[in-house]
Amino acid sequence: MFMRKQIVFLALTILFASVVSAQKVTGIVRDPEGKGLAKTTVSLLRAKDSSVVKLAVTDNDGKFSIESTPGKYLVGVTHVGFLPYRSIVFDLSSDQNLPDFSLVKSEGALQGVTVSSKKPMIEVKADKMVVNVEGTINAVGNDALELLRKSPGVLIDKDDNISLSGKNGVRIYIDGKPSPLGGSDLAAYLKSLQSSQIEAIELITAPGAKYDAAGNAGIINIRLKKNKAYGTNGSVTGGYNIGTFPKYNGTFAINHRNKKVNLYGNYNYNNSDIKNVFDLYRFVADTIFNGRNRMIQSNVTHGFKAGMDFFATNRSTFGIMANGNLNDNDMQTIGVTDIIYAPTNKLDRTLRGDNTSKGERNNINFNANYRYADTAGRELNVDADYGRYRIKTDQLQPNIYFNPGNPNPTSSEIFSFLSPSNIDIYTLKADYEQNWKGGKLGFGFKTSYTETDNNFGSYNVVNNNKTLDPAKSNQFNYKENINAAYLNFNKQYKKGIMMQLGVRVENTTSRGDSYALNIDGSVNKSSKQPFKRQYTDPFPSAAVTFNKNPMKQWTIAYSRRIDRPAYQDLNPFLFKLNVYTYQKGNTDLKPQYTNSVSVTNVYKYKLTSTLTLSHVDDVFTQLVDTAEISKAFITKKNLATQDIASLNISYPFIYKDYMLFANLNTFYSLYKADFGGGSRKVNVDVFSYNLYMQNTYKFGKKKVWTAEVSGFYNAPSIWQGTFKSRALWSVDGGLQKTIFKGKGNIKTSVSDIFRTLKWKGTSNFAGQETIASGRFESRQFKVNLTYRFGSNTVKAARQRKAASDEEIKRTQQSGGIGGN
Repeated sequence: MFMRKQIVFLALTILFASVVSAQKVTGIVRDPEGKGLAKTTVSLLRAKDSSVVKLAVTDNDGKFSIESTPGKYLVGVTHVGFLPYRSIVFDLSSDQNLPDFSLVKSEGALQGVTVSSKKPMIEVKADKMVVNVEGTINAVGNDALELLRKSPGVLIDKDDNISLSGKNGVRIYIDGKPSPLGGSDLAAYLKSLQSSQIEAIELITAPGAKYDAAGNAGIINIRLKKNKAYGTNGSVTGGYNIGTFPKYNGTFAINHRNKKVNLYGNYNYNNSDIKNVFDLYRFVADTIFNGRNRMIQSNVTHGFKAGMDFFATNRSTFGIMANGNLNDNDMQTIGVTDIIYAPTNKLDRTLRGDNTSKGERNNINFNANYRYADTAGRELNVDADYGRYRIKTDQLQPNIYFNPGNPNPTSSEIFSFLSPSNIDIYTLKADYEQNWKGGKLGFGFKTSYTETDNNFGSYNVVNNNKTLDPAKSNQFNYKENINAAYLNFNKQYKKGIMMQLGVRVENTTSRGDSYALNIDGSVNKSSKQPFKRQYTDPFPSAAVTFNKNPMKQWTIAYSRRIDRPAYQDLNPFLFKLNVYTYQKGNTDLKPQYTNSVSVTNVYKYKLTSTLTLSHVDDVFTQLVDTAEISKAFITKKNLATQDIASLNISYPFIYKDYMLFANLNTFYSLYKADFGGGSRKVNVDVFSYNLYMQNTYKFGKKKVWTAEVSGFYNAPSIWQGTFKSRALWSVDGGLQKTIFKGKGNIKTSVSDIFRTLKWKGTSNFAGQETIASGRFESRQFKVNLTYRFGSNTVKAARQRKAASDEEIKRTQQSGGIGGN
């Protein structure tokens, strides 16, 4: 009932916005030669305070059209390379055709202008949706995984697998570079990234040929902060969260920039203890396993970023950068599993497993880059990268059995696991663009080489002495080389049609070697189990945009994408989670491919609707199978097919100091697979949706106070092909005040106010019924203080600002357009 009311409210809001009486403002923007100037930004500003009411972009002839309700307005016009211009104030009581705007090219050195603009919390663009984390109060104190959980269209299942618009196979990028991590390693890394490090999250559902083809559902790019202001400046941030346990975080950033060089760096610290609850109920054959786990996870993370940009000429820039995250984590688990004989529902025995795990996850990346851009439209970007990941886990797993009513253990097995992993990634890429045949031609290449070294040692512990068990230990080496080239062309035609065509070709060569270990821990070379793959695939993409009427734009797009198996999912080693649960990689796991067609409509630059149809072959699915009658066996296999239809609708609504953003994402998904008939046949269809809403209101003298309420609702869905999930929803609330004369702010918020973030999933596969549920320390009070120091200016023409200020002054004195 709650969701029905929310959807009705969203529909009424959209309907109301479309039927309100509106007047039209039209005009033409021209260059110094009198020609219409295309792609010029036109802003309709409220005369009272020059706040932006609506934005528009001129068409190929320099024409623009903006609709708004009656009132007093002025129009601002900006275009790169030209002085900005503002009209005089006019009264929009009827349609207005303004005099032509003739822009003047900018001359002279750029001077300082104070930056006071603020990005909207969420921006909807033609190819992506951008969540601006910096400007969101309720993002304070969250990690990257939690920010994704609350992002429009994103779903995260019980195992922290990420899907977008109903499709798994999302590729995570950090600062435009793909992360090599997957599964639990990726989730752990995202949990170590704090919101104070993140500038924005980009949800790219239809990447073009310039992007890697990996990522069936698209790409989620997490952009980390980088200061670009001139002079010497910086900021200090401190935060405190409290739920069950206290949590602390802090950030220091500094930047120095002049005409020739930009030096920047930041450091952040996070210390947190988080309580988690995980329950697992399994019914297989004649036995019930009812497990209850209470976990406390401790994290200490140090993050850093440092770099330099050297502006050799006004066309060429060289840069170097290093960033990284150093994370220490501990997990304490109190686990109790009742083992019940199902026919009589009588407790047979109890398994107590109080596990401890200590881990390190360290990542350092180095980048060298070069950029060339001239006034003729030629642009070259070259990047060389090296990424170094070092992951280590030390786990102690006691398994102690008790008979009913007897406090003394009847038997025990104690295991210890050591699992270091080293990942090294080398990448070189180049992208070039130039004007050609009235359009833009782009081409480039990328070569990447990834090498992983994974060791897993399983030890039997007797009287505190560890003895390696070679039969359960493993060394897995994996190498992957991907070479790619792409060609892309886009052109705007005079009849209001823009076309983009692209193709990317990728060649993949991979090799894996799995070894047993000797009793002393050395590698047993004679036990080698190798596998090798090589394949080449084309990935075409195309888009046609009909923008003759900028107020009603349509885009039709097509793309083909791939999702390769993560190296952890290929390792044939049998990993023992506990006495009754195993996990094993699958060397036969193939890539999954997706073909997608989408239709997008953008109405009046606000209401954006996208319908996408996708067909996925060889879908990755995590299956819980049975082994030795009563034991659970977890692996990944290729489901036959998945068909998905999704509809995404987003709408921003602004009235004075109030802003609402609403996003509705719906999808229908059909899975079909057969692993041997009977209970091993999977045929699942699901209709699901998720709703995201964010409300912001500014108040108080000089509008120094901002209140924010945001929330999401995820309807019941399917996780990984076999788990049916129940609905999940949450509401956050926050308050912000600007202090220190605009140089600082204090933010307070409460996450998951109603404590509703409790997940649950059920599965019935291969004769095993499984019910998994859990929650984490989601309701927290958070406070965050930021202070900015030094210069807050960027180079823009001081002459331009003075001329603009004088024009505004004259406009306010004139009070209207007079005889026009």
